[in-house]
Amino acid sequence: MNEGLRAFRPPAKQHQALIDIAAMEQGMIFAAVHDQEIVGYCTFHPPDEFERWGQANIPELIELGGIEVSPQWRGHRLAYAILEVAFSGERFEKNIVIATEYCWHWDLKGTGLPVFKYRQMMERLLNSVDMFPLGTDDPEICSHPANMLAVRVGSKVSSDAFIAFEA
Repeated sequence: MNEGLRAFRPPAKQHQALIDIAAMEQGMIFAAVHDQEIVGYCTFHPPDEFERWGQANIPELIELGGIEVSPQWRGHRLAYAILEVAFSGERFEKNIVIATEYCWHWDLKGTGLPVFKYRQMMERLLNSVDMFPLGTDDPEICSHPANMLAVRVGSKVSSDAFIAFEA
């Protein structure tokens, strides 16, 4: 793990978290690697059971858990490339993919962006793979106006799954 990858936890612990996610039945990791070092990644996994989304018991629901690019690798559109690979093909067409975006996870200091500019950047990134903000009354997301829930409904998601998600 590149030493700059510390948005969620120190690099060694984040590396272990990636291993744990990859071991999950529905866990997936997509990474940008340079000279055998992970310099950026995104994760997908079932929503945590303690979260509202995990309690919904919708098998089609999967969470884009985290996306991070090391500061020295920013500006090369790696996050876009990682998501483009992740969403290529039919991989998520039977899924409702959610991303819970909390401003306290964002690298505001490292980027120098104000919180709402960072949110706009995240919206553009997620829009590039057809994920769009969706209104919610989730208390964590509502706890700050910059937070957002982004959603992508695959083309092969059943109407029953979609109705259960909306509920």
